[in-house]
Amino acid sequence: MRAHTLIAALSLAAFLASPAAAQDKQVTSTTEKKVDDSIQFPPLPADKSVRQSARIGGRLIAYDATVGTISVRDEKGKEIGQVVYTAYTVPGADYRRPVTFAFNGGPGASSVYLNLGAIGPKHVQFGAQGDAPSDQPIAGDNQNSWLDFTDLVFIDPIGTGFSRSLVDEATTKKSFYANDPDIKYLSKIVYDWLVKAGRLRSPKYLVGESYGGYRVPRIAYELQSQIGVGISGLIMVSPYLDPASGDDATALSPLPWMVDLPSMAAAHLEREHRLTPEAMAEVQSYTRGEFATDLLRGRADQAAVARLVRRVSDLTGLDPVVVQRLGGRVDTGTYLREVHRADSTIGSVYDSNVTAFDPFPWSAQRRSNDPILDALIAPTTSAMVDFVTREVGWKTEARYNALSFAVNAAWERGRPEDTPVQDLRKAIAIDPRMAVMIAHGWDDLSCPFFGSQLIVDQLPAFGAAERVKLRVYPGGHMFYSRSDSGARFKEDARAVYAGAGNAG
Repeated sequence: MRAHTLIAALSLAAFLASPAAAQDKQVTSTTEKKVDDSIQFPPLPADKSVRQSARIGGRLIAYDATVGTISVRDEKGKEIGQVVYTAYTVPGADYRRPVTFAFNGGPGASSVYLNLGAIGPKHVQFGAQGDAPSDQPIAGDNQNSWLDFTDLVFIDPIGTGFSRSLVDEATTKKSFYANDPDIKYLSKIVYDWLVKAGRLRSPKYLVGESYGGYRVPRIAYELQSQIGVGISGLIMVSPYLDPASGDDATALSPLPWMVDLPSMAAAHLEREHRLTPEAMAEVQSYTRGEFATDLLRGRADQAAVARLVRRVSDLTGLDPVVVQRLGGRVDTGTYLREVHRADSTIGSVYDSNVTAFDPFPWSAQRRSNDPILDALIAPTTSAMVDFVTREVGWKTEARYNALSFAVNAAWERGRPEDTPVQDLRKAIAIDPRMAVMIAHGWDDLSCPFFGSQLIVDQLPAFGAAERVKLRVYPGGHMFYSRSDSGARFKEDARAVYAGAGNAG
């Protein structure tokens, strides 16, 4: 699958070589939980809550921070996994206060990125130019948190965070590390939390980033049609919505090149301080029109090739010699190296204007990891573990996986298909009051905004002019790392919550 289809837009070698490839199987000398004859785990702590406060939106909000566990059971009732969640709930509110369930992606990412980066009550800076692994992992109040209008539950899928499988490797892959089983058990986790917390009467929302954006429309439809829980709204953040559109098998199609080009152009416009919605409207018009047509004409039409090379060079800022060599079809990897080659840096697939020094600038191929991904794992992991173990007091010696390369490598992806888009269509068709928003950063080449734009343009109207809202902000995959984009995102999300119930 193409690099932009997963949050871990890394080389396969990085997946397999990572020290994270081995799942934590520590055994302590204290009481152990024996699941079968070959696997033993130390028990996880009991659920733990602590009262905290944060200044959000100009007012001090007190809330309960809870770290807890929900069991996953097979069809015979045997416990096969334990999902750890972090919940922030405002005490004293009645059943009308919304509750939002948050999922990150990967597959293999914990929910720490949405939690400490985007919408949780505390914030750790990461994902912007200059952020480094050695930055102090100290969380401060998050002015862009959504806690002032919804309770928040961050869910770590099995193999991420402290969540873990209790069965052997083969059963783990079958039960957890595949598209469809993932949706089934995570939907049940949402239901179980609602029952456990007594919140089935509350308005319920789902937010998912990257592969989490693949998850949430499918979870919504599973909850609606199979489990019996209605969802008031969906917010997809830099979503991986349509795997089929980015598959390498479609290389003869103009679609993959069309999806990437506007984000490359946006990054170039930003570097020149010319990024505006009006400028991007022109880029999108060209991409839908002359660019797609000239791609389809192919090399037999030299005039078309010349037009491609000239216009793509202008839009991306790349050397025309490079674009000519590529036939006007600029792949993400080449773009990220070539556009910054003059200063010996390399761009991130998550935001191509966030760079790091290329440790192997003379190599024919890229040999380094992603600048943003490498820089964010340390501060997010340290901050989250400190919060869970020291602040909340949920003591465990288990390893915390902010991003598990092992889960990503083990994932059974199946055939690329548009199941999340199909489920989104069905979910909003049967519930005219469900509100939906898709949010992107202009510069993201991991999950480019134009892919979602093309999807939204092909959806039925469902009786409303803008049934699925698409909003694009300055920044990349984690556009919320820029405080101004995070603030605009929060206000757009608040409008979704306010409008839910009469979306249609």
